[in-house]
Amino acid sequence: MTPNSPYWRKSSHSSNGGACIEVAANLVPTHDLVPVRDSKTPSGPVLTFPATAFSSFVAGVKAGEFRSA
Repeated sequence: MTPNSPYWRKSSHSSNGGACIEVAANLVPTHDLVPVRDSKTPSGPVLTFPATAFSSFVAGVKAGEFRSA
């Protein structure tokens, strides 16, 4: 693995039958990006977010801003 290769990881809280995502936060220092993919389809599409946007999203989730109806 090179510094430009994503190192995929799932949250330690992911035990809900596979409905989770994987992130590659190792690219933040070199590219300022956070790639995200569906853990059930690792060879599928990857969404890439600016690190600041992903950080804001995570903070919003932790604050309960995205509660389901």
